[in-house]
Amino acid sequence: MFNQKTKQKTASKSFGKYLLIGIVISWFSLLILAPVFGLVRELFSAGLKRFFTEVSTPEALFSFLLTLKVTLIVIVINTIMGILLAITLVKHQFKGKLLLEGLIDLPFAVSPVVAGFMISIMFGPNSWIGSWLENFDIKIVYSIPGITIATLFVTLPFVAREVMPVLKQFGIESEEAAYILGANQWQTFWMITLPSIKWGVLYGFTLTMARAIGEFGAVLVVSGNIINKTQTATLYIHQEFTDFNFAGAYAASLLLALISFIILIVMQSFYKSNEIKL
Repeated sequence: MFNQKTKQKTASKSFGKYLLIGIVISWFSLLILAPVFGLVRELFSAGLKRFFTEVSTPEALFSFLLTLKVTLIVIVINTIMGILLAITLVKHQFKGKLLLEGLIDLPFAVSPVVAGFMISIMFGPNSWIGSWLENFDIKIVYSIPGITIATLFVTLPFVAREVMPVLKQFGIESEEAAYILGANQWQTFWMITLPSIKWGVLYGFTLTMARAIGEFGAVLVVSGNIINKTQTATLYIHQEFTDFNFAGAYAASLLLALISFIILIVMQSFYKSNEIKL
């Protein structure tokens, strides 16, 4: 009797487990795999040659190179500033700290299109900042600096939000020990603090990169979408689609998705391999 009840419980747990797995895989397939499959099918129905032709046009190449340039700038700035922001909020007390900590998530709450409009209002040619900068031949809106600022805004929280919990868990004991042994603040940061938060930095770095590559709304507003001048990869895809060049839009979309997928897989594999070593 006891064995029979045990078998029933085991069978029930197994059924529940496979039911849960089936639901998760079905939902994932519906939202992720099905659209990707549809994109690949539509693209390659015209042949592989058409794919390479579309992604090698001067307009496509320029848009991807511009996206790469902006992404690299944004990664460097927001990784450094994200670490500094996290350290400031976790390790120091000052007036307005709670307000600042809440405002970090503003890019998550505000639509990217709204963010683009805010940047246009602040740095546009009719604003006092924009008009003052134009006296020195510096143009922000409808140029690469505007695209960079917009991308910096939407990617600002990632590194800070990933690093802050790690810093809180790490504590200050090791850093205090380093100070007692004679290390200065810079040496303590490089030898103690940075190694302890490296996985938070890596995750924030990866999320920043992925978001910067795929940003559309804010960039659309501040860039003007000028071909071969301020058109990023996402804007190029939008332009090709609205011009009814579906093959070009599909090809650029697949390449952009492939780049993002490779980045995420490489980062995840790197993390797993080092986690095993640890």
